[in-house]
Amino acid sequence: MRFDIIEDIHDIETIAINTGIREVERLRKVYGKARWRKKKGIAMIRLEDGTIHHAILHWYEATGMGRKEVKIKYLLD
Repeated sequence: MRFDIIEDIHDIETIAINTGIREVERLRKVYGKARWRKKKGIAMIRLEDGTIHHAILHWYEATGMGRKEVKIKYLLD
């Protein structure tokens, strides 16, 4: 599902680093070798149908590469 982040992500936490990430080998193949981190946070998002929700988001991040593969884990309202 496509969505837009319409507010800064807050309450950001690191879930896993490098070898603690199950998909780290795939990330390295697709985006390159780096110190990968899996993170989570809360943000206001707009879904494809135009509705706006708070949601918990998960994504992968590496220094100099920014956020990759942002996905909705849960809608909060």
